[in-house]
Amino acid sequence: MLPMLGRGKHRSPKKGACFMELASFLAGERWSDHPSCTHPLVAMLARAVNDLTSDHARPQLAPLIPSVIGLTSDDQRWDVRIALRAAQAALPISPADRQQTLAVAIYGAERMLDVLDDRPSGTLAPESVEALESVPKTAAWAERFCAGTTVRPKRFVRDAAPSVVSTAVQGISEAFVPDVDARLRSLLADTIDDVRRWAGREDSAVLDPAEWRDVVKEAPVG
Repeated sequence: MLPMLGRGKHRSPKKGACFMELASFLAGERWSDHPSCTHPLVAMLARAVNDLTSDHARPQLAPLIPSVIGLTSDDQRWDVRIALRAAQAALPISPADRQQTLAVAIYGAERMLDVLDDRPSGTLAPESVEALESVPKTAAWAERFCAGTTVRPKRFVRDAAPSVVSTAVQGISEAFVPDVDARLRSLLADTIDDVRRWAGREDSAVLDPAEWRDVVKEAPVG
């Protein structure tokens, strides 16, 4: 049994629920798609994935909802790493008109981590190398574009990270691949796993129908 999830905002459960609205309800907060119980960038990713997943596949996101409750931090590395994972996942399959932005995002996020983690300049995670190698010409252009530029972590977190996440999810949703819904869900699930690990959360979060079935409609089976 899974709850019916819909696109966009809903004034009340009677009008429907999106991923983060149901999270707000389960957390005991005021009905909202911007609850305080979840890191803002995780919530943004969840809203974007919710809205760009097909109606048929969207209920499969619901089991992830309890896992985002209580995931908050002001650690700037969270934002950078969330944006980086999104760009890594999206770059190889996104339409060409989004690939430059995503390649620049990978280099930019890695440079932010050089500063925040006090690691050698120019360090690239294996996942970044793999993603960039999938689009060598774009990667070379992005590397030249980023050379000599400086972005402060605070500005990256405030401006760049949300833009990167939005572009990445849009890119995946527009990709010419047969498993768009699965890729969107995997990005969200993998990001949640990352954040729970950073937060030291090892407990398992389970979606209990008893907590929502009197408030939100059940998704049809099949």
